[in-house]
Amino acid sequence: MSSKVKRIIYVSHDQLNAEYGGLAKADKKSDLVLFVESARMIKGRKWHAHRLHFIISSAKHFSAELKEKGFTVEYLKAENTAAGIEEIKKKYKISEVIAAQPSSFRLLNALSKLNVKFVENDFFLTPRALFHSWAVEQKSFKMETFYRKQRVRLNLLMKGDKPIGDKWNHDADNQLPPPKNYSWPKYLKHEFDQIDEAVWLELKSLDLIGGKPSGDFATTRQGALKQLSHFLKYSFAEFGPYEDAIALDSWSLHHSLLSPYLNNGLLHPSEVIAAAIKVFNKEKIPISSCEGFIRQIIGWREYVNGMYWFLGEKYKNVNHFSANRKLLPLFSDPDKTEMNCVKSTIDDIHKRAWVHHIPRLMILSNLALMTEINPQEFFEWMREVFIDATDWVMVPNIIGMGLYADGGVMMTKPYAAGGAYISRMSNYCKPCKFDPKLRSGDNACPFTTLYWDFMDRNKDEFVKNHRMSQQVFGLKRLKDLPETRKRAQEILELLSAGKV
Repeated sequence: MSSKVKRIIYVSHDQLNAEYGGLAKADKKSDLVLFVESARMIKGRKWHAHRLHFIISSAKHFSAELKEKGFTVEYLKAENTAAGIEEIKKKYKISEVIAAQPSSFRLLNALSKLNVKFVENDFFLTPRALFHSWAVEQKSFKMETFYRKQRVRLNLLMKGDKPIGDKWNHDADNQLPPPKNYSWPKYLKHEFDQIDEAVWLELKSLDLIGGKPSGDFATTRQGALKQLSHFLKYSFAEFGPYEDAIALDSWSLHHSLLSPYLNNGLLHPSEVIAAAIKVFNKEKIPISSCEGFIRQIIGWREYVNGMYWFLGEKYKNVNHFSANRKLLPLFSDPDKTEMNCVKSTIDDIHKRAWVHHIPRLMILSNLALMTEINPQEFFEWMREVFIDATDWVMVPNIIGMGLYADGGVMMTKPYAAGGAYISRMSNYCKPCKFDPKLRSGDNACPFTTLYWDFMDRNKDEFVKNHRMSQQVFGLKRLKDLPETRKRAQEILELLSAGKV
């Protein structure tokens, strides 16, 4: 035990970076760095094995690196975070504890009760106060408005006061379906080391979703940097066109797979952006790909984090449609459905705790929205199964965007769609038993049936929405609407029984 220790720096498992947060001004001679592995968090629910392993192994790797650099480090297992901090305070007879602002309301409340001193959370590019000053001036919280302001503020992809390429947003160029006979880039595999193996040895006895991680995601900063380089070399140029595509023959397509590392601190958004801009300028990467990638980081990611804090702690409990259906069996067992798109997506999640944003939004959340699954129950499931899930990410994305449970506070319309969208953007439908063109009958695609039933049930509300009114008027052209309504009720019953 070091007698020189004067202060404790608590580092949460999503702030693993020595250059930012509480460690930015750490003193090796007088600071003790504390990590707390909470038993309540680990054993409190059924987590995906890959998610839990990634969180814990990444933190253990980072703590070991800090020790090698000469820091005094304690990696402590405790009943919960607060208990761990109190234990170390008593052990070292220290009262001063500092930490970067936590990334969730839960942890913020817990640390505040312990009188922890907070330094600014600089793991994002937009301070919370700056986002708040933007949000309070808005009549509607359009991400595009925020994103353009970000481009100017950060001076990214700008030529003077104009956007490079003469357009702020190249999304219209980034909506191609998966091409036929296409060679997707090879996956980068990450090898297990002794720390990874030791963590898995401790976890494998728990009741978890999925088996031992197979190297799809790294647990070190070195591995995260390799993933960044791999993306920029093999996928960056084609990222844009197929950004929204879904393919049976590739689980990652041209996506970067960087979100887990950005969300736990192994990578910082500033370095990812700098690396992307450098390659863009040198390799003549299409502006549609570069802009689309940059927009995800400085636009959507920063916007979602800002909205999480701006909307407040109670926002996650809203339920605009009063949806109360229990989570469908297919979310836990892909064999409980014959819908190829859903079955394949759930199977992918079980294999590696990840699918990209379109399956999350247009398959999983779309299905939950139209079947009126309870938003909070669906939120908890999503948080358990995705490797990059954190409270600040999932609350706005699910409550606000995916399930429209806030009634339009974040989004101007619900992201509901029938089988036609999935058919257009994927190659799931051809081998499926259901026909995306049919609304009624045994062979009708459940997404198509449920879409029109959802529109019908909510037509009085949606007809007032300028982005939805055309679809509502389309109901009048449906000659089989009575049959569609009847089939929708059958599908809902079958889905709840795990038989469709």
